[in-house]
Amino acid sequence: MKLGVVGKGGVGKTTVSALLARAFAARGRRVLAIDTDSNPNLGVSLGLDQQRTDTVPVLPRSLIVGSGGSGNSGGTATAADVVRDYGVATPSGVTLMSAIKVTDAGAGCTCAGHASVRSLLGEVMAEQAAVTLVDMEAGLEHLSRSGGTLAYADVLLVVMEPSRKSVITAARTQALAAELGIPLVFGVGNKARQDDEEFFSALCGEFDVPLLGVLPYDDTVSAADRAGVALGGVPRAVDALVDALEARSAVAS
Repeated sequence: MKLGVVGKGGVGKTTVSALLARAFAARGRRVLAIDTDSNPNLGVSLGLDQQRTDTVPVLPRSLIVGSGGSGNSGGTATAADVVRDYGVATPSGVTLMSAIKVTDAGAGCTCAGHASVRSLLGEVMAEQAAVTLVDMEAGLEHLSRSGGTLAYADVLLVVMEPSRKSVITAARTQALAAELGIPLVFGVGNKARQDDEEFFSALCGEFDVPLLGVLPYDDTVSAADRAGVALGGVPRAVDALVDALEARSAVAS
């Protein structure tokens, strides 16, 4: 499965990405998680400390992944080369890669990093990972780039907070994903309190966004985020989300 996770800034996309990756890994799957945020923090949510997260090697801008690769730091490399040279093992059992990192003002656009991710997803990844999960930067630009960063994804999850704007963004994302030919697109409600599950159901129905599941607001998530550490375990609601994702994917197949 090649899974992209997207959403507006602040909806909890990175936390959801990490919990999904950890849930798959706990089921014995080989999981590769790719952080495409220009300010990468996925490593912390996967159990690395901040210092180690900051030293995860970034894919070279010149790298294009293809089956005829040479394995060097630029040019063309195979998927196996890339995972070997740039993948970092995390305490959660997930292999982490960082595709983009902005460290200098005026360093230019990040298009090359997105091109590397697109070419990696285009390769046959079965020998490298059962699940390749891409935690995308906030916004819709990654779906509008030439070729589309997630053009080779099997599934796109749009994380939403309980607000009308967030659901509308999910609807817009779904339309762009359809243009790219991504087979499955689902909305995932997050930070739900009290009647928010009903809100998600109603509004997703209004805007024709297929709702995969809803994750409740959890104080332990906020506490872990403030402390800069990974959440202690995978909540049952996330396991239920993975169950629903696998069931819907199996039906589509």
